[in-house]
Amino acid sequence: MLKSMTGYGRGEAEACGLKFSVELKSVNHRFCEVVVRTPRVMSPLEDRIRRTVQNGLSRGRVDVFVSMEETEQKVQQVKVDKALAVAYYKAMEELRHLLPIGGEIELKDLYSQPNIFILEEAEENLEEWWPAVENAVTDALNQLVQMRLNEGSRLAEDISKRAEAIGKLNEEIRRRAPLVVEEYRQRLNQRLAQWRADGMLDENRMAAEVAVFAERANITEETVRLKSHLSQMMECLRADQPVGRKLDFLVQEMNREINTIGSKANDLQITNAVLSAKSELEKIREQVQNIE
Repeated sequence: MLKSMTGYGRGEAEACGLKFSVELKSVNHRFCEVVVRTPRVMSPLEDRIRRTVQNGLSRGRVDVFVSMEETEQKVQQVKVDKALAVAYYKAMEELRHLLPIGGEIELKDLYSQPNIFILEEAEENLEEWWPAVENAVTDALNQLVQMRLNEGSRLAEDISKRAEAIGKLNEEIRRRAPLVVEEYRQRLNQRLAQWRADGMLDENRMAAEVAVFAERANITEETVRLKSHLSQMMECLRADQPVGRKLDFLVQEMNREINTIGSKANDLQITNAVLSAKSELEKIREQVQNIE
């Protein structure tokens, strides 16, 4: 099924007292480009996040926004700077013997000194975070893909209608083309009668002119190729794999055939049909730019 390259998805998951939120936003791009933005502490996980997104998409620029917030109070650990405590104790003992001061050195004398007790937060374990982060990314990616599928379905419907319209115009052109040569032959016959009346008849010249015009006005090959391109386009709309690049190529080829028909056909009806076909094709081109 056809996929658009624009979409949005969001996912959340919790682990280790943290909630991870992931947002994905995608737009048109020739290739698959994934830009990941995370809090600094999560930077080591960016490559894994990028690969997870790339595994689910073929084309488009995807911006990934990851945020985290605490859901539980972090447990802090208290550590003792033993070396510093011993240094304080020795210094106090030295003063006690040096000065006429009585009493014993007690524990309260030590823990009142600065920097003996150190508060440390628990170390971050990214490996414990990753399963939750991956789940959040996957949920966001699934939403994004579904939105791209829904938009792709609408694009396919619109392109199909416009391709059918071009097909009908191409059939009108195909039926009209032989009549153009016949009408030109009739006009030449009228000129021939006038030449005879004026004594200026040159039948060889007339035959040559008809042959040249018929060759220049022959658009059979162009209408056949245009019909083939339209058929391939309809097949692409039903394909399961990404077809954006192929559709873009077909639009270019169809544009070439329609332009050639317009330059060859010296006829108002065909010219009008060509203009209508070009208008529909331009709208298809705009839609194709958004297909994966």
